[in-house]
Amino acid sequence: MKTSNSLPDRTLKVLNLYAGIGGNRKLWTGCEVTAVEIDPEIAAIYQDFFPDDIVVVGDAHQYLLDHFGEFDFIWSSPPCPTHSRINKANHLSPYKDNSAQLAHGGGIKPRYPDMKLYEEIIFLQHFFKGLWCVENVIGYYEPLIPPVELQRHYFWTNFIIRGINLSGDNISRGTRDSWTEKLGMDISKYKIKERKDKILRNCVDPVLGLHVLNAALNPIKLQGELL
Repeated sequence: MKTSNSLPDRTLKVLNLYAGIGGNRKLWTGCEVTAVEIDPEIAAIYQDFFPDDIVVVGDAHQYLLDHFGEFDFIWSSPPCPTHSRINKANHLSPYKDNSAQLAHGGGIKPRYPDMKLYEEIIFLQHFFKGLWCVENVIGYYEPLIPPVELQRHYFWTNFIIRGINLSGDNISRGTRDSWTEKLGMDISKYKIKERKDKILRNCVDPVLGLHVLNAALNPIKLQGELL
């Protein structure tokens, strides 16, 4: 593969950061995956689904900084709540009485967007010699670095991703059962603190995860050059 980010002629070493239960990773084959997830209960579910992967319980942001040079392909999905449209739509206004909203358990206090997202994009752009993808939700603000938009996600990469036709992905109308069927990942047997519907909805569609990895491994030709 003639690219500035050439992959070696051996098994692909992949780093899967903020791994969750591994929706994005579900259809990947022929690679060695190290997954990093900070929640030990969620990490245990991931390990059940992917027993051959190395699973690290820890801070993915720090792990990236410490270990990026050990991998050929890096996927990162930093936490999305502070960037999401829901974050803005449901924020508690300092200009009105929020007591009714609070009484029903609603509302989000105003908060800064977590800029670790852009820290990782900029870091990978300038320091990582392999192929990489950073994924997040479509945000409530104009992204500071232009992404590619697919389904309900933003993707920042150093390779070209073609569009893909996928079924509807309306997270507000989905149910736990419908998301279990969609992902092919049943977590009903696990006793965990985190809401199961939230865990499932946070997953990247496995078909989309495979589409992105294939785009990295099969660069698009433009004007006779491989990107």
